[in-house]
Amino acid sequence: MSKEIGITAKKNENFSEWYTQVVIKAELADYAPVKGLIVLRPYGYSIWESLKNSLDEKLKNTGHQNGFLPILIPESLLSKESKHFAGFNPEVFWVTHSGNSELGDKLALRPTSETLAYSMYSKWIKSWRDLPLKINFWNTALRAEIKATKPFLRTSEFLWQEGHTVHATKEEAEQEVMLILEIYKKTVEEELAIPVITGKKTEKEKFVGAVYTTTMEAIMPDGKALQMGTSHFLGQNFSKPFDVKFLDKENVEKFAWQTSWGVSWRLIGALIMVHGDDKGLVLPPRVAPIQVVIVPIYYSESDKEQVIKKSKEIEDTLSKKKIRVHIDTRDEFTPGYKFHDWEMKGVPLRIEIGPKDLAKDKMVLVRRDSQKKTDLSFDNIEIGIESMLNEIQQSLFEKAKNLLAEKTKDVLDFEKFKSELEKGLFLNSPWCGDQKCEEKIEETTGADIRVLPFDSKKSDAPCIICKKPSKEMAIFGRGY
Repeated sequence: MSKEIGITAKKNENFSEWYTQVVIKAELADYAPVKGLIVLRPYGYSIWESLKNSLDEKLKNTGHQNGFLPILIPESLLSKESKHFAGFNPEVFWVTHSGNSELGDKLALRPTSETLAYSMYSKWIKSWRDLPLKINFWNTALRAEIKATKPFLRTSEFLWQEGHTVHATKEEAEQEVMLILEIYKKTVEEELAIPVITGKKTEKEKFVGAVYTTTMEAIMPDGKALQMGTSHFLGQNFSKPFDVKFLDKENVEKFAWQTSWGVSWRLIGALIMVHGDDKGLVLPPRVAPIQVVIVPIYYSESDKEQVIKKSKEIEDTLSKKKIRVHIDTRDEFTPGYKFHDWEMKGVPLRIEIGPKDLAKDKMVLVRRDSQKKTDLSFDNIEIGIESMLNEIQQSLFEKAKNLLAEKTKDVLDFEKFKSELEKGLFLNSPWCGDQKCEEKIEETTGADIRVLPFDSKKSDAPCIICKKPSKEMAIFGRGY
């Protein structure tokens, strides 16, 4: 990767190199000494905090509480649900020794926490009065990604949240699945400004151990699909092997119904890819750690005093409106360097203010998304800045919606399917529901069924591959 200042790769020419440069040069993260791991830098972590705080509030408002789980899981516990264990075993990191002593029961570094959480839930839940139990865990998970690694998208350890809930009835658990998916969708679309397609995964692609998996899928500018979050209906598949039971109101013992769900820092990767440009990051205001940066411009001590004073007044005004604002007072850098630096870091709005602006009783606003410059009088700071931040947020979402529309195409013929797939698209095609057809398409093209959309309409067209009557329309794509 180039050590030059600024982003040297073009997004539409070398997408992978461009992405890596943005991650490193915008100081979001850096590579750790161990392959497959990254170090999250303060600026990158602050974006995660914005997401975390927003999602955490929504979860707490719907009756969920936060807890903590240890990272080590005994092999005997992990293997209690056989399908789940078989699905994750190839990705598991194992601890086999304590010092020089070999452990009797190998310990897994948490790939996900279902087995650990439910072994505890079986102790805590005794009667219907203990339900529903709705706990969320902010932690890390570890899965062996040592080949096709990519910061935020595929790493061996990643930040995420995983929710695990227990319910008295199937209906209540299924309502929970959809509630969480809607919370995820709202967060991603309204705050990250990334549109998603929601629906179910196929039997082949569902979470191992689940009855079914709901998902939200997005498409990236390079044409690859990205799974943005999942919410699983576990039925009683875990409650039975883990004895998660309760006495109902009639004093009859029953197995509980369960869900699990999660999103990870993969959302930051999506944010970079969807909104970024050749200058670097472009952050939607609602998740930007710094929403407005003020760059004072002065060339003498007398100018400096006046300009800094006014800058601080503006900062105070915006801070009172809960707008995240920062003044760049670094004298060791020129204004031009500062402009490029904050552009690379994706700050949504820049205020430029110098002696000439003071004389005209105004300041210059520069939008990061469009680079458009406008003047704003000092009398109109609060309304003007709030309005522009809202415009930027909406503009980014509309641009991303257009990207999704442009890269989604209805295809009924398999030969056309193969040629269109090479353009990097979501292909909406009829499918008979047979897993053999699903597998044949993946073997032939490298594309899998990303999602069976909730709003999909029944098609009269035959299956894209076997030509038998189709069961439903499926979104196919090649993913990260």
